[in-house]
Amino acid sequence: MTSRPPDETRRVTVVAFPDVQVLDVVGPLEVFAIASRLLELGGRATAAYAVEIVATRAGVLATSSGIGLVAARALGQLRGRLDTLLVAGGGGTEAAMQDETLLAALRRLAPQARRLGSVCSGAFVLAEAGLLDGRRATTHWQWCEALGARFPRVRVDPDPIFVRDGNVYTSAGVTAGMDLALALVEEDHGRALALEVARQMVLFLRRPGGQSQFSAALAAQAADREPLRDLQAWIAEDPGRDCSVPALAHRVAMSPRNFARVFAREVGATPGQFVERVRVEAARRRLEESADGVDNIASRCGFGTAETMRRAFLRTLRVPPSAYRSRFRATVH
Repeated sequence: MTSRPPDETRRVTVVAFPDVQVLDVVGPLEVFAIASRLLELGGRATAAYAVEIVATRAGVLATSSGIGLVAARALGQLRGRLDTLLVAGGGGTEAAMQDETLLAALRRLAPQARRLGSVCSGAFVLAEAGLLDGRRATTHWQWCEALGARFPRVRVDPDPIFVRDGNVYTSAGVTAGMDLALALVEEDHGRALALEVARQMVLFLRRPGGQSQFSAALAAQAADREPLRDLQAWIAEDPGRDCSVPALAHRVAMSPRNFARVFAREVGATPGQFVERVRVEAARRRLEESADGVDNIASRCGFGTAETMRRAFLRTLRVPPSAYRSRFRATVH
């Protein structure tokens, strides 16, 4: 990977197209822009990043939300080295995949970019251009199966927030593009700046790339039956209490066997799986926000022992609690 002097401005270019998802574009660009402002406030003479939006043709692009975005330049006008080239996603992805001018420009520009990446369904555009062949990649969980079926030479990983394979980065849906941008800022300027950008944007946390795309709320749908839906909220309110199948079944006046069957059918996860996900979320929030010891957190979040919590973290987040805290905890004052 090419090294750069610390005062050199890095060109970050996002490729957009008609009916693009607006947050796929402006989310990552705002991360880079805020990083530049923070460094300038800290006495840096030049901006860390110069950000721009480009498209097949320069001008105003209609987005999926109806907001117009201005592409300052056409792809064909880009010359010279690029630091980071990202392709956004959105409702116009299918049409973008058929835009030969766009695809040819990406093939030309990819070797000139230090880093190449995509946000959400932008991975389909990179794949169509042949730029993901033989690489591990991800996209929005809803489209991972389609990406793998359409491009069998791409090794699709449906779980992570974002994936790095060499100098090619792909991210999951929408807000995951900001997680990816924060990771790139950390790669360039260190963890402290990335966390400060996250705080400025009031982002809860810079999520690790290996973290699952699914939170407990996303992975498990709300139950149709009101007692079960209320039970889900009850578990989330205090995951440290008794959440065994007999205790949960008693709370909704069902037999344990019938409760387990109905819960799994309506929620899409067994009671044990749902409870573990909720407990992991509660524990990681405490790891991020408090100085409590791991044993104390494990007890308060219902794991019982630190070892049980460690195994749950490895299954869900792919990192143990201690590593999670050391990498992603904001400073506690």
